[in-house]
Amino acid sequence: MQRIFVGDVQGCSAELESLLARAEARFGSEFELWSVGDLVNRGPDSRGVLERVRTLHEAGRARVVLGNHELSLIACHLGLREPHRRDTIGSLLAAPDAAEWVRWLRSLPLVETGSLAGRRFAMVHAAVHPDWSLDTLLERAREVELRLAAADDAEALAFLRETRLGQPKPGVEPGTIGFGCADWLDRMTCCRSVGPHDEWSSQPPGLDESAKPRRARVAWHLRWSKRKHDYGVVYGHWAQQGLHVAKGLRGLDTGCVHQTAESPGWLTAWLPDLGESGFVRRDERFWRERAKRAYYQV
Repeated sequence: MQRIFVGDVQGCSAELESLLARAEARFGSEFELWSVGDLVNRGPDSRGVLERVRTLHEAGRARVVLGNHELSLIACHLGLREPHRRDTIGSLLAAPDAAEWVRWLRSLPLVETGSLAGRRFAMVHAAVHPDWSLDTLLERAREVELRLAAADDAEALAFLRETRLGQPKPGVEPGTIGFGCADWLDRMTCCRSVGPHDEWSSQPPGLDESAKPRRARVAWHLRWSKRKHDYGVVYGHWAQQGLHVAKGLRGLDTGCVHQTAESPGWLTAWLPDLGESGFVRRDERFWRERAKRAYYQV
């Protein structure tokens, strides 16, 4: 089946439907959707997106990993935080079946894996630690998933209190260099840059104003690429960066829900050639769906 990797949808159901209609016209039912997470929030129809993707998922035709906006929805439902004034998940939280949706989200993985032309890859929402092998990434993701999917809501809530969701930090929000489950979850769903010692931040690369002397942070994938790993990474989360095509890497968040003066926003999908290396440097196997209108002004 043709794999179709799709960037952050964030409640943009019309654009997702256009992309799926195009896929069905081209492949019939012989395709599998791979979502990098952030299906919900900021856009107009989070429920419609969830229903569409869950239908494909339960039919064995979709893979989904958790993004930071799904985690925010879970945290709001469990009472850890209140929705932000610009969030658009209020109707989901108020729905009679909200608990059922949250249980389903909590059952989703943080990492999905596969292979393209013999090369293994991982799909994760935001980032991986530059030093992690694929096996290490999977091992740590599974540990986090067990805690997040705990049968007792109180156990999941206690775990989330240890994460960024329970401990908001101003400014750069640097992560720890530790190896606890909370840090692993935050890194996989929120990281954009890393410092000299692989400490991480949700902010784009730049100077860490809190460090003395000031130290420059770089994009996480630059440090990861230097390690010359034997696996590829497909990710989202970074709309400001835009489409990222590099050896072993595909970053697919092109900000469908985010509007700027330069761009109306796009939903981007990657359709790798199954007969050759899926991570070639020069790649034009992308579909783009332009945002139907302005949803969330940056």
